[in-house]
Amino acid sequence: MSNVTIPWSNRLQAYNPSEDEQRPLRRGLAWDLLGASGLLDSPWANVVDPPVASDGEIARVHMEPYIRAVRRYSADPGLAMEWEAPQWGFVPGMDTVARAGMHEAAAGVCGAALEGARIVWRDPGTRAFCPAPAGLHHALANRASGFCIYNDCALAVRKLLELGAERVAYVDLDAHHGDGVQWIFYEDPRVLSISVHEHAPGFFPGSGALEERGAGAGAGATLNVPLPPFAGDEPFLAAIEEVVAPAVERFAPEALVVHLGADVHHSDPLAHLQVGLAALQRAYAEIVALATRAAGDRLLAIAGGGYNPMTLGRIWALQLSALAGTMVGDELPNAWREAARGALGEEPPENLRHDPAPSADPERRRAADRQALRTVAQAQEMLG
Repeated sequence: MSNVTIPWSNRLQAYNPSEDEQRPLRRGLAWDLLGASGLLDSPWANVVDPPVASDGEIARVHMEPYIRAVRRYSADPGLAMEWEAPQWGFVPGMDTVARAGMHEAAAGVCGAALEGARIVWRDPGTRAFCPAPAGLHHALANRASGFCIYNDCALAVRKLLELGAERVAYVDLDAHHGDGVQWIFYEDPRVLSISVHEHAPGFFPGSGALEERGAGAGAGATLNVPLPPFAGDEPFLAAIEEVVAPAVERFAPEALVVHLGADVHHSDPLAHLQVGLAALQRAYAEIVALATRAAGDRLLAIAGGGYNPMTLGRIWALQLSALAGTMVGDELPNAWREAARGALGEEPPENLRHDPAPSADPERRRAADRQALRTVAQAQEMLG
């Protein structure tokens, strides 16, 4: 069993750079389930209040003019109506909008990821787990994107390099391509960036094709496994076991940062992948084992996206227990089930691993799996 440090504070709930008012509710229910299930009271769990990232720390990844613009719109969101605001990624009515206090909220999220990086570097074998709102992998060096203002994932990778790591691997298992991290390190040979994600015309963010392999000194240090909509367990696990694992092992990083987006689950409303809870549990176990054998047992797990409030906390529980090397029980506490029922007006699942079959057409899923397995084979060939 391994110790897991969880940099988290209730003040992080202030982060919501969108018009999705249910976002804090989803995260709150998920966090409450970790507590109600007893995971946070386990002897191996250590919840710490992380510091807020300074402007100087944020500037290790983001351009200073962009930080100044975020500060300006954070202090007065009405200024985001000016002509230049869209160039910084703030467009009224789109995915990322200017909101009061967003700079401070985003800096808090970044502080949690930075603390996680410091913990795993200082104490190999102690893993770090950053629940959402951590996982802002779409933010670019000079632009907000996809609900993301500052890129806490990229900041964590940068911090590990500054602390002394010569090589860091970043693995993104969110349903959406980890574009911000990819582009920030696209020419850096010290960072292996791998993303397994849904990829189709019109699906956000549109990048993440097989051909995106890095540039300059970083050529070959980027790897993508773009899965078609409705691909499920078999290709998702094959991507991890046949592409991600050998690539990381060959790269031999001194730390591993992973983005474990819950939106790959088949019930998520913002994506179309068809992965089930049992496959996710197996995937998380493989990631932990990979960190142990290939990355000096330094593992920072960032929970990332997930938009089904009945599923998010259960997936976090599987992630956290995998990091600890233990098995969370199936019982969902009655108090949590009542709270979820009252907040959402729906009947909660019967137990933690309750997972009815995907509702998508079976033939469509089988066809997607066949196509996805061909893509996994192509990505495998690119490893050489």
